[in-house]
Amino acid sequence: MSTHPLPTKPKQTPAVNESAVQKIDIALPPDAVREIVTHTQDDDERMWMPRGDNVWTRPLMFNVVQGSWVNLTRAKGEAIVSRHRHPAPVTGYTLEGSWGYLEHEWTAKAGTFIFEPAGETHTLVVRPDEGHMLVLFHNFGPLLHVDADGTVVGYEDVFTRLAKVRAHFRKVGLGDAFVDEMIR
Repeated sequence: MSTHPLPTKPKQTPAVNESAVQKIDIALPPDAVREIVTHTQDDDERMWMPRGDNVWTRPLMFNVVQGSWVNLTRAKGEAIVSRHRHPAPVTGYTLEGSWGYLEHEWTAKAGTFIFEPAGETHTLVVRPDEGHMLVLFHNFGPLLHVDADGTVVGYEDVFTRLAKVRAHFRKVGLGDAFVDEMIR
């Protein structure tokens, strides 16, 4: 008995509905906020806020209603980025380089997506195999900074992060307008 599939008719591409590809002009609901569109490929270096030795962050959005923020984190050279605990989840997507957590065996490389559940405590490090990293992080809540014993020694939430970014942007001459565009 033959195992060849039965012949099929070639698929036809459906015709494009011209009305479906035309611009529509529908107003946002009265209480909706504008979208944020940020192009970072030609960034002014002042947009990157120092976070430690060879570590910087580039803010993209602050959600002051839900207490979350989105940023790029980059590190050049081997580095400990931070040791912290998450009372809320975090997602990350690696754009360049490699990094991981001292407490886990895996290494994130370009194209790696991570989900960190609430309760996760770890030490974020740049892995030596590539010696740099660029990661898009979405923090859904605060970070609790901890020492080597896991004792909380500080915290960072959307408001403390926002204050640090404002201070940095003022110091480097960018001013508050750059920050205000990132707040929703």
